[in-house]
Amino acid sequence: MSVIKPFRGVRPLKEYAQKVAALPYDVMNSEEAREMAKGNPYSFLHVDKAEIDLPKDTYIYDESVYLKARENLDKLVSDGICKQDEKPCLYIYRQIMNGRSQTGIVGCASVDDYINNIIKKHELTRADKEADRINHVDYCDANTGPIFLTYRGNDDIDAVIAKYTNTEPEYDFVTDDGIQNTVWVISDDGDINRLTEEFAAVPCLYIADGHHRAASAVKVALKRREAKPDFDGTEEFNFFLAVYFKSGDLAILDYNRLIADYNGMTKAELLEKLSADFSVEEVGKDAYRPNEKHTFGMYADGLWYKLTAKKGTFDENDPVGRLDVSILQKNVITPIFGIEDPRTDKRIDFVGGIRGLGELERRCGLDMQIAFSMFPTTLDDLMDIADASKVMPPKSTWFEPKLLSGLFIHKLT
Repeated sequence: MSVIKPFRGVRPLKEYAQKVAALPYDVMNSEEAREMAKGNPYSFLHVDKAEIDLPKDTYIYDESVYLKARENLDKLVSDGICKQDEKPCLYIYRQIMNGRSQTGIVGCASVDDYINNIIKKHELTRADKEADRINHVDYCDANTGPIFLTYRGNDDIDAVIAKYTNTEPEYDFVTDDGIQNTVWVISDDGDINRLTEEFAAVPCLYIADGHHRAASAVKVALKRREAKPDFDGTEEFNFFLAVYFKSGDLAILDYNRLIADYNGMTKAELLEKLSADFSVEEVGKDAYRPNEKHTFGMYADGLWYKLTAKKGTFDENDPVGRLDVSILQKNVITPIFGIEDPRTDKRIDFVGGIRGLGELERRCGLDMQIAFSMFPTTLDDLMDIADASKVMPPKSTWFEPKLLSGLFIHKLT
């Protein structure tokens, strides 16, 4: 069974919602955040990336950053920009991007569900990134950004959502990037109970995005359990902020690759090496976007090529090995370009599909030489890998739209 728990959300008053809402902390650097928040004292970036309010040479993991985050969060409440709901609620959060809608339920997920693998993972986490969010959560005494969860659909959950999405919303605004964000509040105890019961029948949940935030929230909970050995499990620190989306609503975009050089080869030598594991077809100057699994686009010296993986070059029964990102890494990036660890090697870079294939061409004229366009990983791939307790290669999935931070804050005490 899966847990969804209502909570007393700290959230903006209606008239401030659009000013407070901000992109998540991990999609921009400090300088970009400083620019985004310029002229907007209410932007949640003042909480999620509080170094923007400190001298530019401040180390982003310095204690002063977390103290400033807590100060800025408290100020949003004391200045009357945000207010805590009087009773525990659930919330509905809908985003519409380019005519496609995804609608989720905002609530609190269980730390124990994470520990017991009812909430399934598909990525490894980095200790330095975990430490940052552990400090942020601990100092703020709050989950400030939601974890992006998904589950296999349930008609009864859909029915409750539909009941609300036909009514007047609490928030409804369009961000500068054209994405519509709409929120409804579920305060009726009957509907809350119905949803908690329906989720109890959902066998498992999957982290779509937010592995570091989830791991950090769990570690803060374990730290507080250790400090409070008489905890009974109902304390707010035993839960973390999440948005639950049914898998059919979500779309994963391509996550493309850039390579800095030919690794000492000529282009003719590269094409010859590729032909061992791929059928290689010259497409021309028009950008090539793969339209099925196991096909790839390659851009080199102003021309696009279509690569099709040959049978026998990957294991179709291996949920990780059959991923296109795995096929490319195993058969091209490591053996041909000599890039063993894509997490750390500076000769490879990654571009989310939201930037378009034109960005690949631009970068190849700037600081890179070769680009690979990918067919997107699917939600079924993600769930199959999580079900098998395996781990995806780095940079396998790119979700859009991003969940905004600042619309819902979960206090831990």
